Amino acid sequence: MNFRWFNAVLWGNSVALSWMWGLGLFFSVQMSFMFGLQGLLMFAIPNALGLMLFGFLTQSVAKRQSGGQESLALFFDKFAKPFRLILYLYQVVALTLTVFALVNYLFVPLQLAVGPLLGLYLCLIVFVILAAGCLFGEEFGIQKIKLSHGMLGFLLVFCVGVILLSLKPLVPAAMPWVSPFQAEWKGASFWGYAIPLVIGLLVGPWLDLQHWQRAIQIHREQTSIRASYFFGGAIFFLMLLFHGCLALWVMTQRGDQFVAGAGLDGFNYAHDLVTQYFNRNYKTLGGSLPLAYFSFLSICALTTLDSGYVALKWFLGKNVEKSENMLVSLIPKQILGSPIPTFLLVGLITLMGIFLRLELEYFMVFYASFFVGYAALAIARCFVPNSQQPLPQIRMFSMASMSLAIFSFGYLKSETMLLVVGSILPLAYVLWLVFNADLLRVVTERAGEVIEAASEIPAIKAITKTVNVATGADVVAPDDHHALGGHFEEKWFVYSMIATYADTNSVGNVYFGMYALFVGKTRELFFNTAMPDFDLKTSKFYILTRSFEHKFVREAREFDTITVKIRVADFNRKFCTLEHQIFGSDNELLGKGKQSLLFVSSKDYALLDIPSEVYTAFMKYT
Repeated sequence: MNFRWFNAVLWGNSVALSWMWGLGLFFSVQMSFMFGLQGLLMFAIPNALGLMLFGFLTQSVAKRQSGGQESLALFFDKFAKPFRLILYLYQVVALTLTVFALVNYLFVPLQLAVGPLLGLYLCLIVFVILAAGCLFGEEFGIQKIKLSHGMLGFLLVFCVGVILLSLKPLVPAAMPWVSPFQAEWKGASFWGYAIPLVIGLLVGPWLDLQHWQRAIQIHREQTSIRASYFFGGAIFFLMLLFHGCLALWVMTQRGDQFVAGAGLDGFNYAHDLVTQYFNRNYKTLGGSLPLAYFSFLSICALTTLDSGYVALKWFLGKNVEKSENMLVSLIPKQILGSPIPTFLLVGLITLMGIFLRLELEYFMVFYASFFVGYAALAIARCFVPNSQQPLPQIRMFSMASMSLAIFSFGYLKSETMLLVVGSILPLAYVLWLVFNADLLRVVTERAGEVIEAASEIPAIKAITKTVNVATGADVVAPDDHHALGGHFEEKWFVYSMIATYADTNSVGNVYFGMYALFVGKTRELFFNTAMPDFDLKTSKFYILTRSFEHKFVREAREFDTITVKIRVADFNRKFCTLEHQIFGSDNELLGKGKQSLLFVSSKDYALLDIPSEVYTAFMKYT
């Protein structure tokens, strides 16, 4: 038990350091500059609570799933499929934001190079930062990253101690509740920032690959995810409080002239407030104090970058291995599964942002608007059963883009209402999606009950008896047997049969080859139920089996009831994957497997994209 608590503390430290990216590092300074201590607390509290809630809820998800130590990993494999692009984009923006903030608010203010050498200097700095992240990420995988972060955390505590002992005590009660530089900031009101920040920070961790990978690894090590993220949230809150209070302390120094830099939008930004102070007073304060602060910033950025490298390597590798896309197969998997191309993209965007004189807020608007809807839907898909319908990709992207534009207008025009609407609109749309699916389910269920009840009315029964023509799917076996044509249980198509002498071998067990025949028969009945209008004579396409896998678990004997369940597990543009499970008389698992289908032209057998008729028929069963 003591070891588990110590392990939870180590993981909590790693959680806090990986979340102390550019957003936490430098925006805590900006919030202190804009709104004083109230702004710092408004930023820090929901940030820490977001981490704690993620740990609390993901442990609930892990406990609800079967699979033991791998339950959360198995859940994430299914959960992440519709969010793969968004999870990747979220990580790219987070890493870019971190590198951009470190370079723009630490190295640029130091003015180590000017004139023609500035561009070369910035390129070298960006390269060194990214190379360090790749080196540490490659050296320390997810199993060892808590140890490397433990050592870096110790150095971080040392740096903070040097700063606190060298300066006057940073007591929050002595800090100004309202910023002493309110006149320099003429942007939106306090609530224009408070509401979007609270929304974005509370749901933010749910799209971060780093946190999902950590939660999965913590669960594998049989350590409490809740305890780890509680420690992580608490450590992270203290780090934000320290940095924000340090900025407030700098602002209260009467002998130092503070000048905020004007951005392209005309607003004043003070992200590099503390950096400028230590740079101007380098000789007065002594070299150790500024060096401690600069090391503090570098460690926080490094622990984000190496975590991002490890998470991307894990995520990209998993998706490349499972991908059946023909275009993907043309590119070497070593390239597609490596985070290095992504890191190069991060470096390119960083340099462009610096030369275009962008600010940290231009990257942050994505987290207060664009990603909010996706994160909210991700949470809903973890806990709300009726949100499991296929993800409406185009509608979600359109809503996210629209909210991003509204929020951007609100920021540039200092309109509080537009800022709030840009953040709340995606949440409202997700609620509508979930509620709409729930309403449709209720109406469908009630409609079925009404039709069933109406069918017992003598007059209606007589009409239906003379008019309706029964199909194979409508014929039901007597008493307690399943429908002769099979039936659906949620997403699974189920068909039962009884094994007879013809299905067995000389020993008396069901012959191993019969299981493939059972699955094949169930698949044909599933097709017949899902696509009743399919006609082989007039069809423009044929459905062929690309591969078939089956794992044998137990044996069945003569007169055992064999139940086959089959469903659509996955699909891309070309191929569709069906998953099957076979159960015996006592509902014990006999075997399971999957098969891949492809679609060809009925004229020349040329490979086709999945036909629209198949998409329409199969979509509701995925």
